[in-house]
Amino acid sequence: MAELSVPIAVAFGAATDPGLRRRINEDSYLAQAPLFLVADGMGGHNAGEIASATVVEVFEQLAGRESLSQAEVHEALATARRRVAALPPGGGAGAGTTLAGVVVADVDGDGYWLAVNLGDSRTYRLSDGIFEQVSVDHSFVQELVDAGELDAVQAHTDSRRNVITRAIGAGSDSEADYWLIPAEEGDRILVCSDGLSGELEQDAIHGILLAETDPQAAATRLVHEAMLRGGRDNITALVVDALAVRTRSARSNDRDTVPVGAPAADVEADFDIDADTLPRAAFSGGS
Repeated sequence: MAELSVPIAVAFGAATDPGLRRRINEDSYLAQAPLFLVADGMGGHNAGEIASATVVEVFEQLAGRESLSQAEVHEALATARRRVAALPPGGGAGAGTTLAGVVVADVDGDGYWLAVNLGDSRTYRLSDGIFEQVSVDHSFVQELVDAGELDAVQAHTDSRRNVITRAIGAGSDSEADYWLIPAEEGDRILVCSDGLSGELEQDAIHGILLAETDPQAAATRLVHEAMLRGGRDNITALVVDALAVRTRSARSNDRDTVPVGAPAADVEADFDIDADTLPRAAFSGGS
């Protein structure tokens, strides 16, 4: 059998919708190998859609390659940060965006998922029957969960769940978290904005990913189900399937994801309190 020409051969689907309550879709996404990313713009009148689109435009320049390294992703992220910071008054100045997703990586000839996260958009993985959230939300309620002050059920409905602690833009210089995940044939990756995860609990998301074998059908249904549950925010879902994975070296069977850098910083900015996603500094009290 001929060796696989790319580290991971994929099939994917993507769907997005402004939702039922918002006029503008501030979500942007990139679904083109080797990049599968979602950026959820924030800032309301500060044009979050411009910030998210700016980030995606930077990463689009890397599309079409067989794989990317963490250094290349980190460099693109730095460029995106500079471009968002340079947005002019009336054209996105002061806005910010989350970023989450995976890129295909090559580690010693093997196919890996390199997950990246800034904010509360999410990356999930379904593999060998195990469904797990890969990314860790950079949010106020996640800090409360980590501190034992909230459980996962309470966090899902807490009024502060839209307050994030890291972002691109919005006055933040916080770094992204990265994870390296050994890919397996049959892996299914979901990348989504919080408009999806805020409407659908994890069990419901899992059930849809199991029921819909085609990645486009799965992405479309996830967005549709989130609309049926209220559609209170912009909703974006990318579903990525690993059809084949190149493996040259003898890999451990350990399924743990490997974090490869996670510095932290708070987001500080002045934002419309009615925006869908808020930096921490824009929120004042309440539970």
